Amino acid sequence: MKCDNEKRNNKSKNSKLVTVFIVIVLIVSSTIVYNFFIKNSEEVEELKEEVKEIDDQISPLENQGLTIEILRMRHRGLYEKVTKFGNSWKTKPKFYFETDMDEVVYTSNKVGQHGKFEETYFNTWDTMFQENKIVLDAVEEQETSTVKLTIYEVITTGLVFKKSKSVERESITLRYDYRTGRWSGSDYFDDEDGYGHYLGDTFEIWFNLYQMDYDDDFIPYWIEVNVLGTDPRRDDSKLDPDGDGCPTSWEWKWGYDPFVWDDHDLLDPDVDGLDNIEEYEMAQWFSNPFYKDVYVEVDYVEGNGIFDPPSTFYVESQQAIIEKYAEHHISLYFDTGWSNGPKNGGGQLLPYWEKLSQDSGMILQYYNNYFPPERRGIFRYLVIGHSGGYNHPAKNNVYDCTYVVHDPLVYLKPFKIIKNFIKFGTVGTIRGKRIQLAAITMHELGHSIGIGVSPFEGVDNTSYGIPRFPNKSYKYVAYRSVMNYQCIYDENVLDYSDGSNGPPYDQNDWEKIFIPHFQLNDALIEDPSFEPPGHDKYIYNETEVQVTGYVFDENLTQDFIETIGDYSPVDPIKVNWKVFRLKEKDNYPNYKDVKILVQPIVPYAEFVHYGEGDLNKEGKMEFYSQQELIDNLISNIQK
Repeated sequence: MKCDNEKRNNKSKNSKLVTVFIVIVLIVSSTIVYNFFIKNSEEVEELKEEVKEIDDQISPLENQGLTIEILRMRHRGLYEKVTKFGNSWKTKPKFYFETDMDEVVYTSNKVGQHGKFEETYFNTWDTMFQENKIVLDAVEEQETSTVKLTIYEVITTGLVFKKSKSVERESITLRYDYRTGRWSGSDYFDDEDGYGHYLGDTFEIWFNLYQMDYDDDFIPYWIEVNVLGTDPRRDDSKLDPDGDGCPTSWEWKWGYDPFVWDDHDLLDPDVDGLDNIEEYEMAQWFSNPFYKDVYVEVDYVEGNGIFDPPSTFYVESQQAIIEKYAEHHISLYFDTGWSNGPKNGGGQLLPYWEKLSQDSGMILQYYNNYFPPERRGIFRYLVIGHSGGYNHPAKNNVYDCTYVVHDPLVYLKPFKIIKNFIKFGTVGTIRGKRIQLAAITMHELGHSIGIGVSPFEGVDNTSYGIPRFPNKSYKYVAYRSVMNYQCIYDENVLDYSDGSNGPPYDQNDWEKIFIPHFQLNDALIEDPSFEPPGHDKYIYNETEVQVTGYVFDENLTQDFIETIGDYSPVDPIKVNWKVFRLKEKDNYPNYKDVKILVQPIVPYAEFVHYGEGDLNKEGKMEFYSQQELIDNLISNIQK
């Protein structure tokens, strides 16, 4: 009996063990099935759902169309003509443009209305404020369009039986993407000469491309719903969700994240002295946060009778300076009375004074009453008067104010012509006075961009004797620059030096510039008793670079330098980089993890805020990339 009971007990135990084993197997099997089949299937479905969530419609809210705006065309040939003997500079160019948008051609010189056509041409060196637009009715849900813009100049030939012919001077081809609102080809985002700006051989062109947009913020529907997550029915040009001072539409256009706070009040990636807030404020006047812009407001001193008429700023003088800056990838803008400028902007007539000396400080009356406070720090202020000439602070010790001399009737004053020819070698012709006005203006502007701050005595050196007959001991004859007093009135010198004659008595002025110099308090104070001690004796107060809430991080700096290589935002000028890491996160919750500062390697240039980023879990720097987001979305669509 006992044996049978033991057998029954053992059998029962075995049965229980088998049951437990079977249960365990079932549980494990179920887990395996769930993890490897059901769960994976759910993840695949979720992935499919993510792909399905991409709204790949291009134009669901309005008829699809494309507009090209030709905002400005500047002929680059005036400098060459005005600096040559003769009168060819007096003949303004005659030109027109042609657009080919998906093989729909429009020619601007044939303006039609109700079947009647009239020939219309641009007859100017610069079409600023003569904007044009051409519209294309695109096929619904079309993905791209090809746009070609060609400029033709009309050339007249023959002495008696004059004939004219159209010569192609410039042509750019663009491919517009309706999903992203970006274009590529002859011009593209973050290229060398600026987005929406093309610096050609004969013409410099400013333009814009955009598609029809339901809410008028010119952010494409596809970008709004897939990248930004904004409402395509609401105008985002008026919204600033991250409160950083720049609206969604501006941040989208220039590649910033509109929902993450950026320190736009300090960021200056092109190192031109205009922070991103100021770049946004100047957007209607062609400003580009990644391309150097220089703005100058110009006012004129009124006349004092028929023999002392009001001063002026010749178009030829303006264009000569603009061209030299353009050659070095700097856009220079003179407000001589912009039609869309502020009430107290450029082109004003100022109360007459025969002479305004630097020491007298009389320039303050013009600066205070005719130069709008909201423009200070963005614009330089240029006054054209009757006698004098200097770049000097009007307020504080900031060199943002310039006074230059203009004598419009010099060619009617024989004794002055003879004196100027003997002393300076200048000829008092109509052409000559345009070159001279350009030269002295360029000289004083040169000081405002930092030329002369360096320890180089060729700038403003007065030891030459007289320009026409320099002393034999004068060392800086090789320094062919408008910054050299010995060359400033030489009609063959209308440029800063390129340094081609070599050191020690020549320098490359263009590689010494620091455009934000006009915003800085200078290290020297030039009171009426001031005597220049010589550039080698200048004393500058150097302070340690500090960023509020951040500490300098040498390791991150080295990592950044290794990544970016020898890139310079002010090429060909070399730069120093510093990366700062956020230390006081609790005090500055909006600030990003790192700030990147850049310093051009020129004498006494300050560090400028170039960019910002975050640190990932591994402590590596990461930067917002709008294009990367777009590429990932498009790759999902293609899958």
